[in-house]
Amino acid sequence: METDEKELSPQESLVLIQTMISKTKGAVADDSFHFLLWGWLVFICCLSSYILKTIVHYPNHFYVWLLMPVGGVVSAVYGARQKKTRTVKSFLDESLDYLWIAIGCSFLVLIIVNILNAQSWQTAFTYYILLYAIGTFVSGSLLRFKPLIIGGLINFGLAAISARFSYDNQLLIGSLAILISYIIPGHLLRRKYQKQKL
Repeated sequence: METDEKELSPQESLVLIQTMISKTKGAVADDSFHFLLWGWLVFICCLSSYILKTIVHYPNHFYVWLLMPVGGVVSAVYGARQKKTRTVKSFLDESLDYLWIAIGCSFLVLIIVNILNAQSWQTAFTYYILLYAIGTFVSGSLLRFKPLIIGGLINFGLAAISARFSYDNQLLIGSLAILISYIIPGHLLRRKYQKQKL
């Protein structure tokens, strides 16, 4: 039985694989939206909470964190729209999805632990920064994007250092961690994607 499919030469196969990798990287780079959304949202919440707690002395400074569910809704709506336009889901896409689902679940577990044990808030940001480090380091490694890798590595150090500081100062270290690992790499990723489109 003959097939109509043409066998590819090794060179043609290599070109096809490289083209698929480039398209996948471009699609993920377009998803810098998530890094920028969560980066700016957490950055604003960290700084706002710090200002409300230490300067304004507002007892309910933590209310600013109620913006997180709003971010979740925006992220889910954006992701659902992207899913409709993307015809093929690559192994890289799936890997990143599973990574960030695991990171998101880890954040939820930590929040529940912190709510159940008020004392654990004193070290909460050490663990949050550690999760930022894992997520951005692994994402950067999969995407072969150095700014994310570097941001993740710096966050491993910031997580270790933050344990020596008070909760108030951990808010500031958390905002620095987000700036280094989400916001700056997110903008660089967006710029890279826009250049690829030209």
